[in-house]
Amino acid sequence: MELQNLITLTTGVTLLACVLAVAGVHVHAAGRAQRQALVDRLSATGELPSGRRRRFPTLDRRLRRTRLGRKLELRLLATGLDVTPGEFFVVMLVAVAGLWMAGQAALAPFFGPIAGLLGVWAAVQFLDWQRQKRIERFINQLPELARILANATQAGLALRTAVGIAAEELEAPAGEELAKVANQLAMGASMEDALGELSDRLPSRELVVLVTTLVLANRAGGQVVSALRNLTETLEERKETRREVRTQLSQVSMTSYAVPVLGVGSLFLMNGVKDGALERMTGSTAGQIAVLVAFALYAVGFLLIRRLSRIDV
Repeated sequence: MELQNLITLTTGVTLLACVLAVAGVHVHAAGRAQRQALVDRLSATGELPSGRRRRFPTLDRRLRRTRLGRKLELRLLATGLDVTPGEFFVVMLVAVAGLWMAGQAALAPFFGPIAGLLGVWAAVQFLDWQRQKRIERFINQLPELARILANATQAGLALRTAVGIAAEELEAPAGEELAKVANQLAMGASMEDALGELSDRLPSRELVVLVTTLVLANRAGGQVVSALRNLTETLEERKETRREVRTQLSQVSMTSYAVPVLGVGSLFLMNGVKDGALERMTGSTAGQIAVLVAFALYAVGFLLIRRLSRIDV
């Protein structure tokens, strides 16, 4: 009798587990379907958070599914530009095609692909420049951010509340980035994860120090107010030092860009002195190799000047 009861109980528990497993799979599948339907509906309407209609929604959806598209989306998020991956990709293709045809028409057919590659490089450099400019602006706001957090915590507010106040008080890009952190905290994310994503989007030594201070203070407690006060003074000093270093190296930075510009300008000068000279020069294998070697040397010179003039403060 006891064995029969045990078999019945085991069978009932097994059936219950199977029912719960089927229900869990059904709920999970329904949630995924609803999420995908919401994404497709938002993509079909073509609305961006700023209210601007999205162009090329089909290309944008397909591009986001690829690894290249996801990397491009992360780069665009770091720059703060109101552009989707699909829009940027189309603009880049148009620019590459235009430079390709311009290189062929102005110089020689051999320079068309080279001009197209320069267009891709210029697009990548533009994103890096926009990202670096946003990082610099964020670094300049870090002393004020640390001051606001110190005042809020000194008034007895929690660190999560202080982050929300700083997001409202500060202008972009600090206000926008802190608003993302506040939204993540409101959705249940930990302080360490939310601030870690912030430091990944806008990497800098100053931000890493601030994030480490906030994470340690939130995890172990301690004198967060005094730590933020001292950090504010340190960030102010680093801000002035960075400005002085950037001023001193401005001429070197301009030289790094002037070197490849002079090289490309010499090609136009050569073709202007004697029409068709570049086409005849690139008509042979030796001439093509010489041109490629020259471009490679200009690229190496540009990178070396940029690397030697880079001083991390």
